[in-house]
Amino acid sequence: MTELSGGPALPQERRVVTAIPGPKSQELWARKQATVAGGVGAVLPVFVKRAGGGVLEDVDGNSLIDFGSGIAVTSVGNSAEAVVRRATAQLAAFTHTCAMVAPYEPYIEVCEQLAELTPGDHAKKSALFNSGAEAVENAVKIARVHTKRQAVVVFDHGYHGRTNLTMALTSKNMPYKQGFGPFAPEVYRVPVAYPYRWLTGPENCAQEAADQAISQITKQIGAENVAAIIIEPVLGEGGFIEPAKGFLPAIANFAKENGIVFVADEIQSGFCRTGQWFACEDEGIVPDLITTAKGIAGGLPLAAVTGRAEIMDAAHAGGLGGTYGGNPVACAAALGSIETMREQDLNAKARRIGEIMKPRLTAIAEKYDIIGEVRGRGAMIAIELVKSGSKEPNPEATAALAKACHQEGLLVLTTGTYGNVLRFLPPLVIGEDLLSEGLDILEGAFATI
Repeated sequence: MTELSGGPALPQERRVVTAIPGPKSQELWARKQATVAGGVGAVLPVFVKRAGGGVLEDVDGNSLIDFGSGIAVTSVGNSAEAVVRRATAQLAAFTHTCAMVAPYEPYIEVCEQLAELTPGDHAKKSALFNSGAEAVENAVKIARVHTKRQAVVVFDHGYHGRTNLTMALTSKNMPYKQGFGPFAPEVYRVPVAYPYRWLTGPENCAQEAADQAISQITKQIGAENVAAIIIEPVLGEGGFIEPAKGFLPAIANFAKENGIVFVADEIQSGFCRTGQWFACEDEGIVPDLITTAKGIAGGLPLAAVTGRAEIMDAAHAGGLGGTYGGNPVACAAALGSIETMREQDLNAKARRIGEIMKPRLTAIAEKYDIIGEVRGRGAMIAIELVKSGSKEPNPEATAALAKACHQEGLLVLTTGTYGNVLRFLPPLVIGEDLLSEGLDILEGAFATI
């Protein structure tokens, strides 16, 4: 009998047949420890053999419910039909020429799709890269050459990557920055509107945070010296923080009034994840530049900077690019991913996931007071864990809950500046039965800690 491949044909069921990790995964982990750098960790040391829909199957035959999507990458599901079909055809044609040497049509097609899908009806252009960090770094380059300024403003709890410049932009020290400095200069951090932790209450958060941020920029940096303001419309690694309503428009307006390039980092929140093509659409934000990656190509490495044509054209010929940037196979996969999102209306499916998850999580929060807040939009949902009777972060409970879920065959991820947030990023194609079963496992996990 022919062994099943991955992708949508994989049986959509949770199946736990060994301890997790099982013996074959443990053997592979020992091999990894012997040959892979120690700095390359793993959330869960199970080794995946195939995946598709809402499950991951490991080498021991366990089938785990996937609430991670490879950190919001496989939003269309692993090995989605259109992604495989288009990428396979491109592999058979050619794998690489370098877009800067001998270009090809798929690169243009991706840029055309980005111009159509990103917010705003102005003329847009794009440049393609390999990773989210690379996209953010190039957005800074473009903003600096356009404005002829150097300073870059970012926000508390923000995450933008692991390169030297993007480490400087990133707020959290451990594990992203510890021991890796010195970092790039001319980077300035200001407050973000974090409603749950705003000292005077969430009702005051948007205005006070915007006032503080703008005051710091004006007094400590000088608006005339700022090339770019970069923010995630929903802060990812910071803990799935939704800035209080009104904060983003205030910052975007300040940028516009002062000739500052406003950059929306949609690397984790983009491509249907929040129930809209891009999270900044929720408040009608039209960024000057938008950075994308993760969910853009169904699992292949691709990233982009898309923005106003006059800003994107500021860099001289040869100033942007990279050997693998916009690789033709990755571009083909992106076209397949976008095709899947359109045809299956994954924005609607993301909203439906939110409609199922948030009430269930809210009900769990009513039973367990260590859940300080349930938050998020669409299929980008999180719970923040605190110590009972306070808002003191509770990373110990967070880690224990994740471990309990993993043992029962549910892959969940932790996050947050304080390490006290469980985030949920299921594939947008996950079945509602699997989604509900995963939530049952999560609820059961609370009874174990």
